[in-house]
Amino acid sequence: MIGLAMTPANGRQHALGLILAILAVLAFIGASPCVFAQETGNAARLRDKYASLTEQLSRNPFQRQLYLASTETDSTLTGDIYAVVDYPFATVNGSLNDPVQGPANWCDALILHLNVKYCRASASGNGASLTVNLGRKVEEKLSSTYRVQFNYRVVASGPDYFQVRLNADSGPMSTRDYRIVLEATSISASRTFVHLTYAYSYGTAGRVAMKTYLATLGSGKVGFTTTRDPSTGKTEYIGGVRGLLERNTMRYYLAIDAYLATLSVPPAKRLGQRLANWFDATEKYSRQLHEVDRDAYMTMKLNEYQRQQTAQ
Repeated sequence: MIGLAMTPANGRQHALGLILAILAVLAFIGASPCVFAQETGNAARLRDKYASLTEQLSRNPFQRQLYLASTETDSTLTGDIYAVVDYPFATVNGSLNDPVQGPANWCDALILHLNVKYCRASASGNGASLTVNLGRKVEEKLSSTYRVQFNYRVVASGPDYFQVRLNADSGPMSTRDYRIVLEATSISASRTFVHLTYAYSYGTAGRVAMKTYLATLGSGKVGFTTTRDPSTGKTEYIGGVRGLLERNTMRYYLAIDAYLATLSVPPAKRLGQRLANWFDATEKYSRQLHEVDRDAYMTMKLNEYQRQQTAQ
């Protein structure tokens, strides 16, 4: 376990880093603006979206069939990823939509993210839930992290479509209404079209914290969307809170993909392969996503995974 000696100066930096790491990660817990119809209608709707994104999925800077979009309002950030994954629908559905094993499987995917320090599934009379601890991009004690409780719910489930939601009503610094929505439909015998939508709302305290982070620890960091600078005429990556949102959109999508890619691997080798897959995938977008070196990431995550095997 890596320890940090605390002084007043780095103590303040630790607190700021933790708060903004939490806000960044919670950006993943998103909200879909649409009201979903019946399962069959949703499958058709999602396949229509796939057809409409043919060019964007084929020609993009991601080197994979993926389309990313983000929006920002005065109090909400929303991100969407649409992507084609090379796994049969039954594989995606059986792992991420299972009412019994699904919550634990989600934890095995979420722990790949740098800022997720612990994730444990549990069940009660009110249904399944995930206990998630969020923190910085280094090893740390759980007592130094922030705990959020998410409810897990299967909203729709059918032979060629599913939708899963995780919800948390509140978070730190006046943030609220965290929901992650993942929906998927079959587009061929071996491929699935997935849509990850997420958003969170925030108040004055959250807005101030994010602006502080972006002016200090997060300065110079960018997202994936490009825009033209009117003063120079040059094309640049967006920064700010949308850039923050887009970085975490990609990190979590890559976690889901890395998890799915190892389902055919012998169980004893899955964790190591997932960690390697996630790190290698993020390094393809090092301008946006690089944070730590490979050895530090692998060591930290192996330790964190072992910790989450028991209730904390």
